[in-house]
Amino acid sequence: MDQHAPRRAFWALVVAGAAGFMAALDNLVVTTALPSIREDLGGSLEDLEWTVSAYTLTYAVLLMLGAALGDRFGRRRCFAIGIALFTAASAGAALSSGIDGLIAFRALQGVGAAIMTPLSLTLLTAATPPERRGTAFGIWGAINGLAVATGPLIGGGLTEHISWHWIFWLNVPIGLLLLPLVRLRVAESHAPDARLDLVGTALVSSGLFGIVFGVVNVNTHGWTGGRVLTGLIAGAVLLLAFVRHSITHEKPMLPMRLFRSRAFSGVNAAGLLMFFGMFGSIFLLSQFLQGVGGYSPTEAGLRMLPWTGMSLIVAPLAGLLADRIGGRIVVVWGLALQAVGLAYYALVLSADLSYTDQLPALVLNGVGMALYFAPASALAMGSVRPAEQGIASGANSALRELGGAFGVAVLGSVFAARGGFGSSQQFVDGTVPALWIGAGGVALAAVAAALIPRARRRSAAPVDAPEPVRA
Repeated sequence: MDQHAPRRAFWALVVAGAAGFMAALDNLVVTTALPSIREDLGGSLEDLEWTVSAYTLTYAVLLMLGAALGDRFGRRRCFAIGIALFTAASAGAALSSGIDGLIAFRALQGVGAAIMTPLSLTLLTAATPPERRGTAFGIWGAINGLAVATGPLIGGGLTEHISWHWIFWLNVPIGLLLLPLVRLRVAESHAPDARLDLVGTALVSSGLFGIVFGVVNVNTHGWTGGRVLTGLIAGAVLLLAFVRHSITHEKPMLPMRLFRSRAFSGVNAAGLLMFFGMFGSIFLLSQFLQGVGGYSPTEAGLRMLPWTGMSLIVAPLAGLLADRIGGRIVVVWGLALQAVGLAYYALVLSADLSYTDQLPALVLNGVGMALYFAPASALAMGSVRPAEQGIASGANSALRELGGAFGVAVLGSVFAARGGFGSSQQFVDGTVPALWIGAGGVALAAVAAALIPRARRRSAAPVDAPEPVRA
């Protein structure tokens, strides 16, 4: 037994967790600072929306490219480049004197995060023995959950007590500390005989750009708007071309044969559907707490903690449970609890709903989300050969981001069609049918996860050694 393996696993978890924390935090931390940013830098409502969307767009579009670059040029090397780019872009955002500059640096942050995120999971998988990966992913999931839980609180607190610039300065010391740790404490790894599929990279990146660009413009321009339809149609055509290319190319970026595996297809379908239902629902319910409940952004963030903060407690336990009984059943139960929690919310939601009456739904969703995250990551990484774990992580992350973007757009459109912001009752009238759709999406995710075959135990294998794909 390698006596240095536990130490390598520990440091891989430290750097992967910290990098994941920064990337997840910046998905949400800006939202509570938008009024202060508008007061300081000016800009239209659409400019403020792009302050959020510029990060989401580049992050979702480039996840698979980031994974492919790591496989080809070295995962540790590219991971460090991603951290450096994210840190530098954070400093640039903090120093921005105009809204256009801030949007540009937010887009660069997304590029850095797209490189960091899939490679953090690959490096963690490579450094952790198979029998301990559930626990490692549980801790990693708890750290990411901490970012989700505290994003609005950190953004609101820093903006209120110091200035909005500090939501970006916060990343700089973390990034500067991580860079030497990555260099000194994390082992390098490559995918054997990895080559860049330039055509496939261009097709999938431009296709995802079209889809995500169309989706993030839905709230402003509507589903029938010219730029929305153009983005969705062009993106779909390019993604179909990517699938055809991947089938016919000798060494494609994402081999389509991976989707023949029920494990790989099931965990990715579950991830897309879960993010669709969950993030679209969180988007509306956080506004319900403020617009109908009358809470400030910071107060609303605190009251969402039974949901968003539950992963701090449950995710590590979910990882241990997955190591003992298998990740599939834990994921299925987690998704089922989320579907029940959203359905409960839809049943009881009213203009005068007390916070106490919301607690059962918040706890159900929090426990369910925590049970899902860690085992789902382990299932995704364990469904492919070690040499293909980088691109599998990129594909899984990209599909989940795509699901989240569609969830916000679709549930937001249902809300606008059936209700609105005119009164508390109108808000409830729009939110209830949207929550039912969200619950249905998460229920379908549970069905997809249930179709994942039961895993067979296997011995540890070197990270770069090929092994057969097991369904």
